[in-house]
Amino acid sequence: MTAGRHVPPTPVNEPVRGYAPGSPERADVEAALLTLAKDPLDAPCVIGGDDVTTGTTFEARSPHRHEQVLATVHAVGPDEVARAITASADAAPDWAAMRWEERAAVFLRAADLLAGPWRARLNAATMLNQSKTIQQAEIDAACELVDFLRFNVAFYAGLLADQPASSAGVWNRTELRPLEGFVLAMTPFNFTAIAGNLPTAPALLGNTVVWKPSDKQAFAAQLFMRLLQEAGLPDGVINLVHGSGKLVAEVAMADPAFAGLHFTGSEEVFRSMWARVGSNINTYRTFPRIVGETGGKDFVLAHPSADADALSTALVRGAFEYQGQKCSAASRAYLPRSLWDAGLRDQLADTTTSLTMGDVADLSNFMGAVIDRVAFDRLRDAQEQAAADTATDVLVGGGADDAVGFFVQPTVVVTQDPRHDLMQRELFGPLLTVFVYDDADWDATLDLVDTTSNFALTGAVFANDRGAIIEAATRLRQAAGNFYVNDKPTGAVVGQQPFGGARASGTNDKAGSPQNLLRWASTRTIKETFTPPTDHRYPHMA
Repeated sequence: MTAGRHVPPTPVNEPVRGYAPGSPERADVEAALLTLAKDPLDAPCVIGGDDVTTGTTFEARSPHRHEQVLATVHAVGPDEVARAITASADAAPDWAAMRWEERAAVFLRAADLLAGPWRARLNAATMLNQSKTIQQAEIDAACELVDFLRFNVAFYAGLLADQPASSAGVWNRTELRPLEGFVLAMTPFNFTAIAGNLPTAPALLGNTVVWKPSDKQAFAAQLFMRLLQEAGLPDGVINLVHGSGKLVAEVAMADPAFAGLHFTGSEEVFRSMWARVGSNINTYRTFPRIVGETGGKDFVLAHPSADADALSTALVRGAFEYQGQKCSAASRAYLPRSLWDAGLRDQLADTTTSLTMGDVADLSNFMGAVIDRVAFDRLRDAQEQAAADTATDVLVGGGADDAVGFFVQPTVVVTQDPRHDLMQRELFGPLLTVFVYDDADWDATLDLVDTTSNFALTGAVFANDRGAIIEAATRLRQAAGNFYVNDKPTGAVVGQQPFGGARASGTNDKAGSPQNLLRWASTRTIKETFTPPTDHRYPHMA
């Protein structure tokens, strides 16, 4: 063991590669796509470092290619969840006692492995499993996940260095202890980076974790678990369990050692899990930490002074990149009539019509398929609702085809009712609903943006008038946890825009920041007095 005050490498955001024709990174990912598609995995759970097969399996398939089986995934029952909790408890003492630098080194090595030899493999897995284009996979599975691993170490070092003042004769210290028990990490399908960060952030601070990824992301999650093992993660620190999230939550949250929930998913599921914690509160050894990000009905608000070209580009990218399956995706827009009638309408329609959609292995495509049958049916129903409703007009799109994969056309709907269901309900797909307001109604439109949705995740304002920007930022202060000025409401970068929202969008604990890491520490204050008093009397008693 080495002694010294160790400062980790200063992190910088991982550069996004371009994958232009003829580039070496393009050749690497194309080769990885062929290899992974050709050789389906057997994907066991990983509990206490052991591969655990259960005999109860499901298939991980490509959303854009129904017949493409990527993995046979083993689903846990109650006994395996209990085994994962026990494995977490067994690993906890040694992991917590390990010097923080040694824990950090595991995740820094994982970051370098991902940035290097694992990059094409995890990108390709994310493309195949989640139907992401190479651009979307690169910024997610490679860059953002690398950034989480590196920046979290730097944030942790900063938290440890933040120590209290000491008066004469006293030395005061604070210690960041791991929570007393295990953390349950429940992760979504749409971001490999989120799926990787939710278990590793608590683990960095000395916690042990039961990790349940989405079944729809199980293939990429399996590979990331193997990467962590290659990086030297000790057995039992993170225990990967596949299968029913409801079952895993029921068993884990009934255990007295349940100490925290790190969650990204639907509002409905998060509310039910919070209620379950409340109903079990008297059984726990400690009050659990609950950290969650749920979803959004994210807005783009344009002032009449906005630049139409920048606005149109932001709407298209914000609404339709990754098929709109981002919690931050633009799904409702408030656009001034002057810009709309002067060409924005046609520009938005023409660009949306031009978007290419298909198999993501064809790197020329802008979009892939939505994640599964449930998403496809939900979005097709919304398209049909918009076509039949007298209060809405389908400007462009409106089609869906599930013959080969779950393909939903990018769709722009214009509504005359600013509180229409399509302006309030989270659809999680490539459907943008637009309300065109009269320029004179800017003030009233600010109220509409603030009060129409229960979510408050992301939002954007476009304006060249500085006064309008200030007014929107002030009036919409509680409407978005991530607020963008003259930019699309997606694409938060670790270390630059910590991510999270409030209201129905979650606890706003800001992934990619020290604030999130502090949620996984139980602080102990230590006061040492060098020459303690030996007489109980005070001067006033003389």
